[in-house]
Amino acid sequence: MLTSMHLLRTRRFLPLFVTQLFNAFNDNLYKTTMVLFVVYAVYNDESTEAAFSGLASGLFILPFFILSALAGQLADMRDKAKIIRIIKLCEIGIMAIGAVGLTLAWKGVAVHAFAIPLLLAALFAMGVHSTFFGPIKYAILPQHLEKDEVLAGTGWVEAGTYIAILAGTILAGPLAVQHTGWATVGILVTACIGYLVSRQVPPAPPLGGPEKLDWHILRASVKLVRDTMHNAEVYYAILAISFFWTIGAVLFIQFPPLAKNTIMASPEVASLFLVVFSIGVAIGSVAVNALLKGRVSARYSPISVIVMGLFVVAFYMVAKLWEADQPASLLSVSEFIAWPMAAVLLLCLLGISVSGGMFVVPLYAFLTTRVSPDKASRTIAANNIVNSGAMVGGSLAAMALSAAGVPITEQLLLCAAMCLFSAWLARRLIVAENAAADLAAAAGA
Repeated sequence: MLTSMHLLRTRRFLPLFVTQLFNAFNDNLYKTTMVLFVVYAVYNDESTEAAFSGLASGLFILPFFILSALAGQLADMRDKAKIIRIIKLCEIGIMAIGAVGLTLAWKGVAVHAFAIPLLLAALFAMGVHSTFFGPIKYAILPQHLEKDEVLAGTGWVEAGTYIAILAGTILAGPLAVQHTGWATVGILVTACIGYLVSRQVPPAPPLGGPEKLDWHILRASVKLVRDTMHNAEVYYAILAISFFWTIGAVLFIQFPPLAKNTIMASPEVASLFLVVFSIGVAIGSVAVNALLKGRVSARYSPISVIVMGLFVVAFYMVAKLWEADQPASLLSVSEFIAWPMAAVLLLCLLGISVSGGMFVVPLYAFLTTRVSPDKASRTIAANNIVNSGAMVGGSLAAMALSAAGVPITEQLLLCAAMCLFSAWLARRLIVAENAAADLAAAAGA
């Protein structure tokens, strides 16, 4: 824990950490405000609302699938700090487009014909922005941190991400419908501050020799994933992370329409769901680092994701009980908290997220510690390709189930089932981890 706190006082980590905070905050403030505004102020049909939420998630994820190979190459072959500054400068322009879309939608000007397409275009552009930032925020850690600091740094980045999501979500709830104008100001100001902070990130020059960029996106993606997956530890870590984020994608798609149509709650309560989820992942991220004492290991991952699945089932059961005795009108935050079973519902959600954070954080550390430093960004990029493909698949499955008339509440059981498969993948990772340790011990003998 002392090592973790020490990192927050160093220039080799703090500017990156703060830049990531603003990045995650702005992504979430914009996306959540946009989705909640459209769900609560534009549409009035559960299947349409779920379809829009799924479309928004899919558009944000799609760039990770098609551009991660190029992003990984750039991050390994160029100065990572310089790329961060370029990315953050682009964010200012993207948020300007999003601000115009939000303003038009809020004023009721060409909402369906122009405002919503503009909002979705800015969301896709933010997905591109995050695709190029994603490999760097983890891959730069082994370059600036000592070996025994990498897990702590990874935990802080992951926890910081969810703290920022928490802050963005808290603001998005009240801003989404009644004060959208303030949201437009917020996303622009945050983008500008993020760029200024990014200028303090220390240089991180490429560690390998110069290589030619492969601009053939499909070929580069296939080659990158193939070249990365030969390491058993990295292979199972990537697959386990991918299934975790598929579960997360489905849950985040379900939260806004579930809050509105099953829980009968206001946008602020839908925002509260995401807040509790974010707090939980942050707690789990820090807790697992304390349990592992800085050692990169998947030993707690299988049990963590099984517990997560049990909490998903519990959340489903509470939602079904709630459905049987629904309020007559949308509940405010205070009315929701006073409603019977609200505390149990929130505790189930907190349990899902804490156990999820404990599951996923050590797996990211595998990706940067089990490969050579000059290939760390490309390993993260390969992970992002597989993750995004799985998440798009999960988003499409959720949209298809909604289109087929499957209630949002019943779709929660899909997430619980996926937790079992994630536990199996984590167990396979432990086997690979032990085999690698035995091999290293034999080589050192």
